Amino acid sequence: QVQLVESGGGLVQPGGSLRLSCAASGSIFSANVMGWYRQAPGKQRELVANINSGGGTNYADSVKGRFTISRDYAKNTVYLQMNSLKPEDTAVYYCQYRTAWDNYWGQGTQVTVSS
Repeated sequence: QVQLVESGGGLVQPGGSLRLSCAASGSIFSANVMGWYRQAPGKQRELVANINSGGGTNYADSVKGRFTISRDYAKNTVYLQMNSLKPEDTAVYYCQYRTAWDNYWGQGTQVTVSS
């Protein structure tokens, strides 16, 4: 089992920044992918960004150049630095941990971008 604890969501004005954190604990396998998805009301959950254990990253086109994903391997923690936030970034953000045979989700953290 793997447990994911997210933090860092909140309310921010357009153009502002937030940093999300997700700490994984439990039976961590060295070859894994950690990332962030988001789900806005009435929409499907979508990939925001992920990073594999080798440091390779993927980003949604809508966040490229504004968001940066990183991870601290010693702490099994992944971060999402979100800059130049827009109202359309408003959603519940979910952390994901997956391996070739397992897939875990965090409880979600609300990000609201509004003036």
